[in-house]
Formats: sequence, C-alpha cells, structure tokens
Amino acid sequence: MFTFNVLKKGSESVKKYDLIVIGAGPAGLTAGIYGGRAGLKVAILDSGLSGGQLLTIDVIENWPGEMSISGQDLAKKIRNHASKYAEIYEMTDVTRIQSVGDEFQIKTSSGTFISKAIIFATGAKRKRLNVPGEKELIGKGVSYCAVCDGSFFIGKRVIVVGGGNTAFSDAIYLKSIGVDVILVHRRTSFRAFKVLVDRARELGIVFKTPYVVRKILGEEKVEGVIVENVETGRSEELRVEGVFIAIGLEPNSKLAKELGVDVDEQGFIKVDRNMRTNVPRVYAAGDVTGGLMQVIKATAEGAIAALSAHEDLTS
Repeated sequence: MFTFNVLKKGSESVKKYDLIVIGAGPAGLTAGIYGGRAGLKVAILDSGLSGGQLLTIDVIENWPGEMSISGQDLAKKIRNHASKYAEIYEMTDVTRIQSVGDEFQIKTSSGTFISKAIIFATGAKRKRLNVPGEKELIGKGVSYCAVCDGSFFIGKRVIVVGGGNTAFSDAIYLKSIGVDVILVHRRTSFRAFKVLVDRARELGIVFKTPYVVRKILGEEKVEGVIVENVETGRSEELRVEGVFIAIGLEPNSKLAKELGVDVDEQGFIKVDRNMRTNVPRVYAAGDVTGGLMQVIKATAEGAIAALSAHEDLTS
C-alpha cells in the first residue's frame, strides 16, 4: 500500500500526491496504473464507485482477450489492478480546485488534497430529452440505465429512445431479459454499428422511425408516450410502461472549466495528442474528451495522460 504525506492545516489533514486523477472509470483507473508504475505517487478520486460507465454495461464483447465479459466484472479487474499502484478514494466528491503556486489544491468531501498535476477522467452523463413528463417520472418508469432498471420491466412494454450504439445495446439487453421493446429514433438510418442493428432485427425489436418523443404520459408511473413523425407531423400515442433514454452524453467538465481548461462547443475538454490541456500539468482522458465512446479508447487515453504527466513532472 502506498503512503502519502499528511500536512496539517488547522485541524484538517491535507494529503499530498504527485498526481491526482479525478474519476475512477476505465480512463482514470488506467491512468492510476501507468502513473504509479512510472513512480508517481497517485490518488484517484470518484464521487461514486469505481468503474464509471462500465457499471451500466451488461455484456462487453470487444475487449481484447475477453470474448465476453460483463461491465461489472471488467471494472472489478481494472480496479484491483489500479489499487496496486494508486490510492483510490470512492464516494469522494470534488467540490473545488485551485491553483496555488506550483501545485493544485483539491477540496473534497474526504478532505483536502494537494497535487503537482491533475488528470480529469470525469466521464459523461446521459443527456435528457427535456420533454413534459420526463423529470416528473424519473425513477417511475423513466430511466437512463437499462442494466440498472431493466429487471423491473420484464414482461412489460417499453421504448428505448436513440439510434446509437448505447441505444441498441440497451434495447438488445432489455429484449434478452424478456422485455417487449420498441426503439424510437428521429431518423430512418442509425449511428450504431451494423452488428448491433442486425442483432436487434434478429431479436424482433420493433423500430419506429422517423419519430421523436414529445411527451411522457402518467401520474404516479409511466403509462405511455406521445410520439411525432418528423416527416409528416402526425402524432400518436404509444402505451408503454417504461422509457429508456439513450440519446447521447453530456461531458462532466464543470470542474475543468472552472480551472480555466478549454472546452469545445459541446463542453468536451480539448486536448492535444498527448492528452495535455491548455493549462500546464492538467490533462484529460476518456469520455470527457469526446470522440469515440469506447472502453478501449478511454484506457488508452488514460495511459497517455499519465505518461505525459510523468514526463512533465520529471523533465
């Protein structure tokens, strides 16, 4: 187990590291592995449990060396590996980051951390539809995580909203556990990989295109949705008991922006090929940088970010 310097600031303990990684998803955990192996004293902080988006994925079939593995199992393996090289602080909310001289002061729910460098591996969260009924019925039939909530809808009829890999993966998972699934998408073509679209067709998932959801119906629970054909403008009601929303991701870049890190028009952190941001000794990796939302890409970026931090701190 690694040790760290503990400074006293009044009655508060201040933990000091070479590198702080914010986010314990695949990118952050891999950064911890590479940073620790390079000889840096590393801490990984996360507001929840280690694993990030992996914890919401039922089956992964494109991780090298594993023909099929659950997201939870892969997260556990990567976390166990990372714990050999870094201190991992779960359920630790980062509330503020300040640049103080040549170091960064990171205020958290678990105390104050001091670091020479930071990697933002804060990931992204599911976007909302922002239609009437959505906010009121979250947890009452409206969900953003098929793996988390799918079992509540076995034998029931639901819609999955979206046309990308996540939407199709969610629809396939729900269908596989005995949920009656309609996939609603605003276009007649899909962004998802062909293999996922083909599998959904084979399973008998109904495609409703080109439609958008205009309203989610229900008082105490979801009872249906109003959908509109974007070509004809015709509306109709679908009687469903669940709405699973998978229309994209919003980057968790607020902390980075507050530190002066540049982001693009969608809020994703801008990085160079070595995962450096515009702020010296601040890096980013994983879904928060945009682009391909895949575990393999996140882990690669985490490794690159950690090695860039090591280079900058030791040169």
